[in-house]
Amino acid sequence: MMFHFSTKEIKNALEVKLEGDLDIDGTEVVEDQLIPQLEKYRVISINFENVPFVDSSGIGLLMNLVQVLQDKGIHVSIFNVKQDVQEIFDLLQLPDILGEEIFI
Repeated sequence: MMFHFSTKEIKNALEVKLEGDLDIDGTEVVEDQLIPQLEKYRVISINFENVPFVDSSGIGLLMNLVQVLQDKGIHVSIFNVKQDVQEIFDLLQLPDILGEEIFI
């Protein structure tokens, strides 16, 4: 399945819905098309409901994305993470690194 995303604006917040595997191909889509859109919002929610798999490039992208946005004073949250993906996040201690409050 080809990776893609959709966005929905709610006031000055943005919900981003990811669909597909967040692997090397998915991360390219996010870096090229999504990240430039994010910096004009104060609050960003990323919906992982339709992301069945995340590989190391996806993890790296996610860590980088959250840290870059937080450095700009943007609040980021990640929600609806599938159990398999959450187990990978937990194994790699992402909630510890990025902050427990990000994962809702």
